[in-house]
Amino acid sequence: MRLTAFTDLSLRIVMRLAVADGEALTTRSVAGMLAVPYTHAAKAVARLSEMGLVEARRGRGGGLRLTPEGRTATVGAIVRALEGGGDVVACEDDPPCPLRAACRLRGELRRAQEAFFAALDEVTVESLVAGPTGPVLVALRPPEGPQGGV
Repeated sequence: MRLTAFTDLSLRIVMRLAVADGEALTTRSVAGMLAVPYTHAAKAVARLSEMGLVEARRGRGGGLRLTPEGRTATVGAIVRALEGGGDVVACEDDPPCPLRAACRLRGELRRAQEAFFAALDEVTVESLVAGPTGPVLVALRPPEGPQGGV
């Protein structure tokens, strides 16, 4: 199973915010640190905010902050929420697969997908940023230039 670029970026944003330690980060600065377009980071931050994992405040003293729920969230829960619980294969697409009535592949792929999520359910955001990852995340710096915005 391959995660979407959106899920990958969202996880990286959560990880960077987990090591912020009071550092004032904006969506623009995080986008720069992770070398991704601002618009992609903004969409990910909006979704993470909807999920209650990230708090985004505008104005003076604003910025991005990982919520307590975001810090203790499991990677499995985050990936499920971002990827959805759909099937790995598209048996019902147009045209539908002619094997769907008697095929065992769909069930086996679903079982494998659940095992994938179960493995990620054992990993918290906080555990992801332990050494050696945490120091690398802290060392990330946005490119020079104006960094305004949330």
